[in-house]
Amino acid sequence: MTDDTSSAQCIGIDFGTTNSVIALSDEGGQARLVDFHAPDGSASTFRSALCFWQDDAVRGGLAHEAGPWAIAEFLDFPQGSRFIQSFKSVAASAGFEHATLFNKRLRFEELGRLFLEHLRTHAGEALRVLPERIIVGRPVRYVGARPDPALARQRYDAMFSLFGTEIHYVYEPLGAAFSFASRLTRPATLLVADFGGGTSDFSIVRVEEPGTVRRCVPLGSAGIGIAGDRFDYRIMDHLVLPMLGKGGTYRSFDKLLEIPAGHFADFGDWSKLALMRNRKTLDELARLRRAASDADAIGRMIAVVENELGYPLYEAVGSLKRALSAQDEAAFRFDSDVLTIEAEVSRAEFERWIEPDLAQIAATVDAALANAQQEAGAIDHVFLTGGSSLIPAVRRLFEQRFGAEKIDSGEELTSIAHGLALIGQEDDPGEWAVRPEDEC
Repeated sequence: MTDDTSSAQCIGIDFGTTNSVIALSDEGGQARLVDFHAPDGSASTFRSALCFWQDDAVRGGLAHEAGPWAIAEFLDFPQGSRFIQSFKSVAASAGFEHATLFNKRLRFEELGRLFLEHLRTHAGEALRVLPERIIVGRPVRYVGARPDPALARQRYDAMFSLFGTEIHYVYEPLGAAFSFASRLTRPATLLVADFGGGTSDFSIVRVEEPGTVRRCVPLGSAGIGIAGDRFDYRIMDHLVLPMLGKGGTYRSFDKLLEIPAGHFADFGDWSKLALMRNRKTLDELARLRRAASDADAIGRMIAVVENELGYPLYEAVGSLKRALSAQDEAAFRFDSDVLTIEAEVSRAEFERWIEPDLAQIAATVDAALANAQQEAGAIDHVFLTGGSSLIPAVRRLFEQRFGAEKIDSGEELTSIAHGLALIGQEDDPGEWAVRPEDEC
C-alpha cells in the first residue's frame, strides 16, 4: 500500500460483522485496499472486535484496542478484560441500549467510533488524510427479529461522521457488483450473493458495456438475517450447549420443567456472549444451578461466562466450519480448565444442522428475483462473496438453481470495499445510495 494519500478521491468502507475492509479510489478510477500491519503480519482485513480493560493511567480509567490488537490484548489478560466482537449485529436493535464495560456504559455509536479511531490509527499513513466522500456498505436487511433500519441509520450517522461529511450508504452486494463488473467486457445480468457474519444479502444488477455513463443498474434486492453467525450457532447448539445444560430440567416447587431456551440465547450471538458477565445474569444462573437437575452442567455454563471463554469458543467453532468446507470430516476440539469437548463431525452432519437456514436463504434468493422481475434463466453470472460462500452446501444451492458454469467467486472478503470505492468515483454516488426516507 502506497503512503501517498493525496490523490485519494473517496473511501469505501465495508464495516462487517466479522471483518472490516477499507479501499481508496484515486483520480485514475482505480481502487486499492488499505493494508494493516497487524501483530501476525500484514492483512487487508481488520477484525471487527474491541477489547477493554481498566487502566488508571488512561483518561477515564478504561483502555481499549480494536482489530487483531484487541485479540492480542484479550489473549494476554482474558480475566481482566472484556472482549466484544460482531457488535454490528445490534446496530438495528432497539433492545440494545448500551454495553456495560466495567464502570462505563457505551452506546453502539460510541463503540463504533472507538473502533474506527483504532482502525484509522493502525492504517498509518494510508488514512492520515481523509477525503470528504465516504461510501459505507450496509446490509439489505439487518440482523434481528424486528430490525429498525432508521435506528441503524442514526447510529451509523453518529459513528461514521468521524470519517467525513459526505457519507453515502450503499447496499453491500451492490458494492460487490461494482467490483465484479470491473472484470466484465460485455453486458450481463448479475446476481451478487453476499454472505456476511450476520446477514445474507442478494442484489440483481444489469451491467452495461464498459464506458457506459451508468454502467451498473440495480434491478432488485432482498436480504435475510441468517449467515455465518447462524451457522456457528448450529455447531454450538449441537456440540457445546448440551454440556452447558440445554435440554436439561430444573425443579420449580413440585414440578420438573425444561430449562428455558432463553438462558442460552446469547450463546447464539457473539456480540452478546461477552456481555453475559454481569451481576444480574450471573445471579440468575446461580439460582438456576441450585434448582437444576444437572447442577454441574449449569456450573460449566457459569464458568464459561466468568472465564471469558467466548473468544476461544468462537475460534474452535470457526475452525471446524472452515475445515468442513475443505474436507468431508473434521475434529471439533475445545479445551479449557473448565470445559473440554472433542467430537468428530462430518460435513453431512453439519449440512443437516444448517438445512433450515439454507431453505430460508433459498427463499430469499427467490424474493430477490421476484423483486427484480427476473427469472433464474435470465441471470448470466452469479458472484458469491463473503466467508460463508465457501461452504459447499451454500455454493451447491446456487449451482442447482443457476448452473455451475455461471458461478464466480474470489476476493471473498474484500470485494465489497473495492466496489464501494469505485462507486465513490461516480459523478453522483447518491444514485446508488439508500435514502433516509427508504429506511423502513
